[in-house]
Amino acid sequence: MQTRINTAIAGLTLITALGAAPVYADPAAAGTYKIDPQHTSVHFQVNHLGFSEVVGRFNDLSGKIHLQPDGESSVDVEIQTASVDTNYDKRDDHLRSPDFFNAKLYPVIRFTTEKVSFNKNGEPEKVTGKLTLHGKTGPVTLSIQPVGAGDDPWGGYRIGYKATGVIKRSDYGMNFMQGGIGDDIAINLNIEAIKI
Repeated sequence: MQTRINTAIAGLTLITALGAAPVYADPAAAGTYKIDPQHTSVHFQVNHLGFSEVVGRFNDLSGKIHLQPDGESSVDVEIQTASVDTNYDKRDDHLRSPDFFNAKLYPVIRFTTEKVSFNKNGEPEKVTGKLTLHGKTGPVTLSIQPVGAGDDPWGGYRIGYKATGVIKRSDYGMNFMQGGIGDDIAINLNIEAIKI
């Protein structure tokens, strides 16, 4: 009985040790990928009156990723401004108006990279680029966290990443109701892309 208990304790110790150690999957294969819009989301979060955080998303986007850890990598994403969605139609209409995104005049939000930095495991860890929003272009840095890479059930090859960053809406001329609505906008992206 004591032998079985000792064996169980040893097994739990090994599992705990293995669980605490960092585990690295194989890095994504180099190549060009098309973003899968059905499994990709772009969320933003902004403070409202100091009482809450309002979360929204964009429902219409497209883009490509060129992944080359030993060479030139790039990300190019286009978002349709009018697809903004905060789960409240009246607010969404206001966000499309000239007070905020001015979707009729500026129908596309675009992000293009200037540099992709990779970690020692060959995975991207930071993307620096230019965001064009509301008629203005400014620098943005996103932190990247790999989610997975590999074959899918349909014979394709997919990659997935999480990306996070913060921008100031005032940098893009979006100054309506400053003080009531936060200036800092948190950006969260969940990206899935298919190799082409």
